[in-house]
Amino acid sequence: MHDKFQMSVMGELTFFLGLQNLQKKDGIFISQDKYVGDILKKFGYSDVRSANTPMDKENPWGKDGPGKDVKLHLYRSMIGSLMYLIASRPDIMFVVCACARHQVTPKECHIHAVKRIFRYIKGHPKLGLWYPKESPFDLVAYSNSDYGGATQDRKSTIGEYVAAASGCGQVIWIQN
Repeated sequence: MHDKFQMSVMGELTFFLGLQNLQKKDGIFISQDKYVGDILKKFGYSDVRSANTPMDKENPWGKDGPGKDVKLHLYRSMIGSLMYLIASRPDIMFVVCACARHQVTPKECHIHAVKRIFRYIKGHPKLGLWYPKESPFDLVAYSNSDYGGATQDRKSTIGEYVAAASGCGQVIWIQN
């Protein structure tokens, strides 16, 4: 690679594209706790009470309909910040993506759900991904068939994602 690219050794990778990398003998831990602190400060959640779960089990966000509109820019900014965070936080991925569906006309119930996510990450800032060194890598996809869970349109798009990923994998295999 030295023939084609100019390269230099800069030491062990500790921070890359906002991701903190902790390299150990038995694996790599990737987290974004610095970014968590930054977004908590940006949106004024540094001194709030933390939540134990990212989503309220009893009343997650309610239905669209009657309810006050919220500031669109604020809602989208909060969702965008959380979308970047899910790169290393699969624990909040479901609820962030569910809240992201309401970016066109967010209501008070949706902003309350987003605020709960911020309260959750306030209490759990150091969670991340652990990649063990001696682990076999088997990519397995699972799909649900619970169309009843998608209350607004009764459609599931997971099958399309699995098919697209499989097609990309075959193209890469053919190239090699």
